[in-house]
This record gives sequence, C-alpha cells and structure tokens, in this order.
Amino acid sequence: MNKKVVVFSQIDPEILTRLKAQYHVVVIDPKQGDVNQQIQQHVQDADGMIGAGRLLNQSNLATAQQLKIISSVSVGYDNYDVDYLNQKNIWLSHTPHVLTETTADLAFTLLMSAARKVPYLDHWTKSGEWKRTVSQAQFGQDIHGKTLGIIGLGNIGAAIARRGLYGFNMNILYHNRREKLEMAQPLNAQYRSLEQLLQESDFVVVAVDLNAESKALLSTEQFDLMQSHAVFVNIARGSVIDEQALIQALKDHKFFAAGLDVYEKEPLQTSELFQLDNVVTLPHVGSATAETRKKMAELAYRNLVDALDGRQPRYLVNPDF
Repeated sequence: MNKKVVVFSQIDPEILTRLKAQYHVVVIDPKQGDVNQQIQQHVQDADGMIGAGRLLNQSNLATAQQLKIISSVSVGYDNYDVDYLNQKNIWLSHTPHVLTETTADLAFTLLMSAARKVPYLDHWTKSGEWKRTVSQAQFGQDIHGKTLGIIGLGNIGAAIARRGLYGFNMNILYHNRREKLEMAQPLNAQYRSLEQLLQESDFVVVAVDLNAESKALLSTEQFDLMQSHAVFVNIARGSVIDEQALIQALKDHKFFAAGLDVYEKEPLQTSELFQLDNVVTLPHVGSATAETRKKMAELAYRNLVDALDGRQPRYLVNPDF
C-alpha cells in the first residue's frame, strides 16, 4: 500500500503531481471545513506531511500514529512545536539557503523604498499632486556611503551586508548574541552591542531568527536610541519587535521611516500602520518569487522523499531527537 502524505497548504502544482504519482495524497482544503479537524483526521495514518504557514503542535498532531516527517516549505520553523515533535520522534525539515539571496533583495527593496519615500511619492504623483517642483516634504534619504546596521548576521544578514558594502559603499555594523568573525571579516563588518548599533546606524535591518531571546527584542527603549534620520527594516519575524511601540515611534517621528515585511499577526487585515505615510508595508513576500518558491518546493519534496524512503534528509531542524 502506498504511503500517505498530507499536504497542509498550497504547494507547487508540479510537486503536487509528482507526490500523487508516488503516494496516497490528501490535500487539506479550508473550503471543506475546520482545517485543524481535517489535519487531526488525516494525520492518524499519515507517513508524511508537507506545506507551510500552519501551526502544527499537540492540538492537531496528537492522533498521529506513524508520522515520520513534516517537510516545511520554509526556512523558519516557529510555526512548529519542535519539542513535541521530538517527543513523537517526528522529523522536521525545512528549506534554508535557497531563499537567502531573494530575501536579501527584498530587504534592500524595503530599505530603498522607505529611504526614498517610493510608495508615498507614487501615490502623490498618481493623485495629481505633482503640480510644481518637489519640496522638502517629498525629499528622501541618501543611501550610498551611509552606515548599515544588521541585527542578525546569518546567511541572509550577510547577503544584505554584501549589497550594502559592494553596491552602496556602506559601512557595515552588526549585532549577534556572539561575534561572527568568519562572516564579518570579508564584509569589513564591525561588531556592536545592540544599543551601539542602534545609535550609530543610518539604516537598521533586522534579520534574526525568532526564539526566546529575540522575541520583543526591540521596543520603545530601543527605538528611542535610533537617529532621527534613520530607516528601520524588519524581514525577520513580526514578534521580534513590539509592534505597538514601533507604531508609536513612527507616529512620533522618532526616526525617518520603516519598511516591514512581517507582523505580529498575519495576514494583517487592519492596522494603524496603514494610516502612516512613513512606513512601507509588504505582505510577507521575502521569498516570493517564482524561481525561489520553485526551488523551495523542490527541496521540501526531496526532504520528504528521503525520509519516506528511509534516508535522513539533509536539512533537518531536529536531526538528533
């Protein structure tokens, strides 16, 4: 009998076709009723799961009897209760590296859009406000030669730093829980405490993983340290910052502007952020290009197949449960 795979979110159609040719596939469909109830029902005899963007924990996985792997089409894994998966001897795989450059591109898109007021000026122009030469209200901030502070010098943080250093001749600062000389030295990146980085940087980009130490890492006290002309960008996770504190800082013009791709609650339906013209808001699209999503789906597929064929997948979150 074919092994059973539960697809718990939309995935690449070609990958879905390949899965159906190899396994008994059940696709969770929100139109068919409560998603968690569907997962509880179908996971009972499932061997594998694949997808992204859903909370998977004891509440919807307790019925699983033979589940070997959850293959997440993502690099982040904060939606999954890893401790519970370890208890159940369930592997969790993810898709790192393939989205590094694309996400770094998006970070710089936000940085430049916020610095040069791109969404505001686009709306201003289309609204017929361009009746004379622009005035100071339409001026942005220079980027070239400025200081870029990166909170979280991992693969994505380093890719952002490369764009700043080689593309814009920027001075690079970084903050991590520990210094990362192997990544910092090729970038001429200087280590700073979080407080020093916020005080010295013209641009601050957050690229840390979400964990117990990074949750609410930035709040009112930290935003107050930033320079009045600074631009703040978050492409990490929404919970890394205190969103209400950020909104208040933007209202009070504590710094120049912000660019956001992530939020405390997603999808973001209503927010005071939407009323502010000094913030760029994107709908969590860091990896959302056709090429990158294809690569992520392919890697997630390979992780899943390896596990179901009795091999240890290459990209495991919990290889040693």
